[in-house]
Amino acid sequence: MSAPSSLPACSPPLPWQSGQWGRLNRQIVEGTLPHALLLSGVRFTGRERFALALARRILCERPDGGLNCGSCHACEMTAAGSHSDFRWLGPEGKSNTIKIDSVREVLAFAAKTASHGRGKVIVFSPAEAMNTNAANALLKCLEEPPPETWLILLAAQPHRIPATVRSRCQQLRLPRPGRDESLAWLDASTGKREESEKWLDLAEGLPLLADELFTAPDAEARIASRIACAALLAGKVDVPAAVGMLESAALPQVLEQIASLLRSRISAAGSEWLQSRRGRAVFALLDEVMQAQRAVNSGANPNRQLMCEVFLEKLHFLLGGEQVGASIGA
Repeated sequence: MSAPSSLPACSPPLPWQSGQWGRLNRQIVEGTLPHALLLSGVRFTGRERFALALARRILCERPDGGLNCGSCHACEMTAAGSHSDFRWLGPEGKSNTIKIDSVREVLAFAAKTASHGRGKVIVFSPAEAMNTNAANALLKCLEEPPPETWLILLAAQPHRIPATVRSRCQQLRLPRPGRDESLAWLDASTGKREESEKWLDLAEGLPLLADELFTAPDAEARIASRIACAALLAGKVDVPAAVGMLESAALPQVLEQIASLLRSRISAAGSEWLQSRRGRAVFALLDEVMQAQRAVNSGANPNRQLMCEVFLEKLHFLLGGEQVGASIGA
C-alpha cells in the first residue's frame, strides 16, 4: 500500500518517454493536468518508472528542469517511501487482485486534506488487477474527484479495465523503445554493446527485463526458462525436450515465464482474437498458471515435472507456431 522506498534523489522518465513526459509536464505547469490518468504500455518498458517520476514531480516543492528537484523535503520523503500524501496501490500478499477494501482505504485517504500542501497522488499498479467491486468503488471517485488529488492508473492490458473507468481518465500509451534506444540505455549497465545486444535479445527486446536478467543472481536459470519455452513455441523441440531443458530452473521461474508469454500474446492481440475461442482459452490458461503461482508461493509442493508437462502441453497447443518469443535463443 506504500510507495516504493530507497529511491535515488531524482526520478527522471526513461529516454524513450520524453514525448509523453513533455506533454504531461506542460499540463502540470499550466495547471491542466487531469485528475485521472490511465498510462498503458508493454511490460518491462517503464510504466512504473514513468508513474513514479510523475508522482514525484507533482509532489516536489521546487521542481527543476521539469523533474523533481531531489533535495526538498518532499523529495526526501518520497525517496524514503514515507511521504504521507503518496500511495502506491497494488495486490497485497500472495493475491493477484486489488480488492475493494484496499480501494476504499485509499479513497478515504484521497478525501483528506493534503499534509504538505502540494496535493495527493495515488498510483494503481496494475489497474487491471482491480476486481469488479474495487473498480466500481473507484468509479465514484473518478466521477467526483477530490481537489488536488491525482489518480494514476497503470495497465499492460487496459481493455481489462471497465469502460466506465477508462472513459473517465485521460489515456496515454507509453511507447515501446526501438532497438537502438534500448541498447544505448542498457550500455550503462552492461558496459559493452555486445553484452547489451545479448541480453536484449534474450529479453525479446524489452530493455527493463534485459537489465533485470543481466543483474539477477539466478540469471542462468531464468534464461533457460525463456529459451526452453521459446524453442517449444518455435517448433524446435517437443514438450519432453523442453521439460528436460528446464531441469535446472525453479518451478516459480517456469511458471512466471509461461505467464509472461501468455500476457505478451494477450497484450499484442486485437479485440477479435481476444473474443475468439482461442483467446478465451489463453485467458483461462493464464488464470490456471496464476493459481498455480499462488499455491506455490503459499508453500504448496506439487509434482514439479507433471506441472511443467501439463502447462507446456497447453502452452504449445494454444500458441505453438505463433512465434511468440521464438527469436529467443535463435
